[in-house]
Amino acid sequence: MAYTWAVRAKGGLHMETRIDEIEDRIYRISTFVPEVAEPSGFTFNQFLLDAEEPLLFHTGMKQLFAAVSEAATKVMPLKRLRWIAFGHIEADECGAMNEFLAAAPHAQVVSGVAACELSVRDMCARPPRPVVNGEVLDIGGKMLRRQVRQINTPHVPHNWEAQVMFEEATETLLCGDLFTHVGRGSPVTGDDLVERALETEAGFRYTSCLTAAVATLRSLAELSPRTLAIMHGSSFRGDGANALKTLAEGYESRFSPEGEFAASKGALTG
Repeated sequence: MAYTWAVRAKGGLHMETRIDEIEDRIYRISTFVPEVAEPSGFTFNQFLLDAEEPLLFHTGMKQLFAAVSEAATKVMPLKRLRWIAFGHIEADECGAMNEFLAAAPHAQVVSGVAACELSVRDMCARPPRPVVNGEVLDIGGKMLRRQVRQINTPHVPHNWEAQVMFEEATETLLCGDLFTHVGRGSPVTGDDLVERALETEAGFRYTSCLTAAVATLRSLAELSPRTLAIMHGSSFRGDGANALKTLAEGYESRFSPEGEFAASKGALTG
């Protein structure tokens, strides 16, 4: 399945949104904005897991709600949506959270305890469901039983409440901002993304703590994911464990020591 359409957002930004199935009934909804990170442009991706209790990982910003929700309806009616999750509290991760809750009367935000206590309970139109580290959410499915595991990654790549999710049936890591890279690539690739991710890190400097990032990437490699669902850029299919370990080694070799990394500045520094 692949659908593509172009829209113009508030402020005159040009956006092109498409939806592609990157794993068995896991759909990548991707909006390319050429004006962000020029001249390469930048993608904002959400992942819809179609199951007995469908889950949307990332909502996009409020201004993306029309495009993202339209894309989701190519897979299922919005009213079927049961769970809304995201990596941490930022506009591109959860800005349209309440818009999706309004469109899906049975949906509930599911998030880590830190996210719920720090922000989500106050921001959310309906009470969220907190999940502890390692807890498994069973979202069902007759043909393919889906279970999604909560994994806390505090401060990695940034924010105290940072988290990822691992869909166990397809071994897909919903890895949020990890492996962020610029440009408009294919929906899913087997090409090495590590160098592109390191170049984007050097430009944006979006990771909070080098030591924590390296340790977390190595820990996530133990999951041996076969698909990395990446929020900004192409998703990756292949040896996910090796990609995670190689990214950890790249962070360590390129950006050490911690003190110099902390003092470095990125493109968005005022």
